[in-house]
Amino acid sequence: MKRAIVIVLDSFGIGGAPDAARFGDEGSDTLGHIAAECAAGRGDRAGLRSGPLSLPNLERLGLGLAAELATGVRPAGFSRETAEGRYAAPAEQSSGKDTPSGHWEIAGVPVPFEWGYFPPEPPSFPAELIDAYVRETGVPGILANCHASGTEVIARFGEEHIRTGKPIVYTSADSVMQIAAHETHFGLDKLLADCEIARRLVDPYRIGRVIARPFVGETKDTFKRTANRRDYAVPPPEPTLLTRVEAAGHKVFGIGKIGDIFAHQNVTITRKGKSNDGNLDLGIAALREAEGGDLVFVNLVDFDTEYGHRRDVAGYAACLEAFDRRLPEVEAAMGDGDLLLITADHGCDPTFRGSDHTRERVPALFAGKGVRPGPAGRPDSFADMAESVAAWLGLAPGLHGRSLL
Repeated sequence: MKRAIVIVLDSFGIGGAPDAARFGDEGSDTLGHIAAECAAGRGDRAGLRSGPLSLPNLERLGLGLAAELATGVRPAGFSRETAEGRYAAPAEQSSGKDTPSGHWEIAGVPVPFEWGYFPPEPPSFPAELIDAYVRETGVPGILANCHASGTEVIARFGEEHIRTGKPIVYTSADSVMQIAAHETHFGLDKLLADCEIARRLVDPYRIGRVIARPFVGETKDTFKRTANRRDYAVPPPEPTLLTRVEAAGHKVFGIGKIGDIFAHQNVTITRKGKSNDGNLDLGIAALREAEGGDLVFVNLVDFDTEYGHRRDVAGYAACLEAFDRRLPEVEAAMGDGDLLLITADHGCDPTFRGSDHTRERVPALFAGKGVRPGPAGRPDSFADMAESVAAWLGLAPGLHGRSLL
């Protein structure tokens, strides 16, 4: 009975993307720089963590060696010369560094077109787009209309939003329109309904996602985003690995925001927790429930939203160490025929300038009985990971990539 579990450590890049300079990201290295900062004592935080970065279970599966494949340098504190798992350092083929591109390519479909983006100079959104949004949603106007980080823009405009009823609409270097609103003063249902309208309105601009960003609190010092985020993505341009799993009569368990990322296409069962730990609990439970041929696809988003974008080295390091401590739980839930793949969709180097994603290679760590350990090189597409999973599950090959197993 062969099954597969894919865990995406959202934004956990390992540096070395061959086209990083094209994105202004040359030199970015999420893992390498976190490890270096921790080794230098700059990743310490009282009551949270201290000392060198410690990821013994990920290192056991080949993380340090994959990072060395990516950059030519072993991260600080990583010393293992051999791995129990099969490891690679794939680069992204799609011309983006965002969530949909990364996940779709992990699922076997590189994005063949250029996304649309909103300019960094305010106002970021075209007047005709905002006019249509205001007219169709009935809101009294919008706030922000700029590039911003989510926590900063809520702190800056949240009180005015409560007072006026105007949603906070902003973007970033990704192909995205984000709408933040208070869960009670504005209403969560109203926010989600308005985002569905915005999703339709941004289609002509080739925008990858509209993201609902609900928050609570009454003042800039108490505002906090909630776990009721919702991503409204366009569907993948081709059938994905998920399509092949369902077509073979099996189930896809989408854990975390996987359902949103794939526009709920070919995700048989969707479950969403409130944190990395919550989603990992759901992923382990799904693996215990899954039958032969099923795929459990897990996204752990806290690395990105809570620490990468906020440029929080200590927080990111602690989050990695927390996942590493729980990795044996995943392995204990696996049967003899199961395949584990741990990877990422892009980078978000917390030491890099700005607050956006970074173009990097990602780790591809395979484990399970029957997986031949050792290096699998530096693939030029994330789609190789999809073909590896497909081959393991006995599915027909897709149009892109090749198995690394």
